[in-house]
Amino acid sequence: MPSTNEATADSVSTAPRANATFCPQTRRRFVLIAAILASALGFIDGSILAIATPAIRVDLGASLAEAQWISNAYALTLSALILAGGAAGDRFGLRLAFVVGIALFIAASLACAVAPNAGVLIAFRALQGIGAAIMVPGSLAIIAKAYPKKERGQAIGIWAAASALTTALGPVLGGLVLSTFGDWIWRAIFAINLPLGLLSIYLLLTKVPADEPTEKRSLDLGGAALATLAFGSLAYGLTSMSAEGSGHMSGPSIAAGAVLLVVFIAFELRQREPMIDLKLFRIGAFAGANVATFFLYFALSANLFYLPMLLIAGWGLSTAEVGFIFLPLSASIALLSGPVGQWSDRIGPRFPIAGGSVVVAFAFAGLALLAHAGIHNFWTGVFPLMALMGLGMALVVSPLSTAIMTAVEDKDTGAASGINNAVSRIGGLIAVAAMGSLAAWVYSTMLDTGVRPGIPGFGEPALAGLPPELDATRLAASDAAFAAVAWVTALLCLLSAVIAWMTVSGRALPWSRGTDDSPD
Repeated sequence: MPSTNEATADSVSTAPRANATFCPQTRRRFVLIAAILASALGFIDGSILAIATPAIRVDLGASLAEAQWISNAYALTLSALILAGGAAGDRFGLRLAFVVGIALFIAASLACAVAPNAGVLIAFRALQGIGAAIMVPGSLAIIAKAYPKKERGQAIGIWAAASALTTALGPVLGGLVLSTFGDWIWRAIFAINLPLGLLSIYLLLTKVPADEPTEKRSLDLGGAALATLAFGSLAYGLTSMSAEGSGHMSGPSIAAGAVLLVVFIAFELRQREPMIDLKLFRIGAFAGANVATFFLYFALSANLFYLPMLLIAGWGLSTAEVGFIFLPLSASIALLSGPVGQWSDRIGPRFPIAGGSVVVAFAFAGLALLAHAGIHNFWTGVFPLMALMGLGMALVVSPLSTAIMTAVEDKDTGAASGINNAVSRIGGLIAVAAMGSLAAWVYSTMLDTGVRPGIPGFGEPALAGLPPELDATRLAASDAAFAAVAWVTALLCLLSAVIAWMTVSGRALPWSRGTDDSPD
């Protein structure tokens, strides 16, 4: 920890008090570095996991349902608790909450790295999500609190560019490592979080002064618990449809989830300081933008989770090759979000959101046609369509944030942003659960009598020595299963476009006309 004299010296050397923050100017770079490192933890884990899933299934003998929960256990606790995690930073101080979140995340990561079976891995992925729920909102919030307004935009831009870079390069490097060292190396994906996390914690505790809590906000732990139970029950019910021997639980679980969701809504409406301000959904533009977000991120998450499974386990492509699948998405968003944001300000966010959603729909429809036709080429087939999808998402991301922020009063922008973040993650959670069951059903149907002896389940690599005729049957069933997922998600993207067109503003924003109404 820095001494009092060091902190005083730094304070003297800072800019005028009008631009002063809790963090002296000479120490702000450490806040930025720590935030970038912490963000890399979540982004690398999230993007590489899809590439590593086939290897994890082979190494741990995990079923499709277990593979879904390896992803969804993390998504569930993160999406249900992320708003409470943001409130924790306000109540206890951002530095303290951020450090606690990082520490919990890396401790759970180490437990994931040594998990002996799928059940243990799922349990610690849920714990990892709790850490991320505290860490993820703290990453951007501590930058905003440490930098004065005139420097904040540049700092956030650097953070965003670094985040996009780690998201893009993570799967590429992860795929190369998996191809070089074999299936067991997936454990290193979680172990790498230890040095990154420890360095971030070291910088925060020794180079960054503690900030004062801004307000004694309620954490609404009751609402967080109800949200976890509601979405957990829904996800379990949807996932169990694809799990042998537990399909009979799908109906009761989905019904219980629906009831709990109603209880959650009633509970939040009665809270003085609710985790989610449901009154914001009375605003048509805000509600419409969030529904569009749900459908769009549902579609994106389903394809990014099940496409690598098809390519690696179905088509037999190397993880090194498939690792490039996230590159067009991250690169397009990083390069185009700025210009698209300015364009959106001039013409209003409606057209970019609707148009981008249609572009994404065409990309997913192209993937469905490709799989249906049995064209198993990555670089001339899948990769160009992923680039088209990246272009569509780049058209959507920045205008969607603008639509959310401009739909509400200035005092509600923080809450609105948090809700939209949670909605996108819940969309991914439900997508992985529901589309896995659809893929498993189509796969089983294509095999006539279910999964035949000797033929692996959907997304499970084939064993050596599988007869050519059985392998051809397996491949055709895998293509059909993914094509069904891609068609459904393409339709949802079109639905997202229609909803955005009907609800989101199509007017130019005030600050694009050179008025004084630009946001700080």
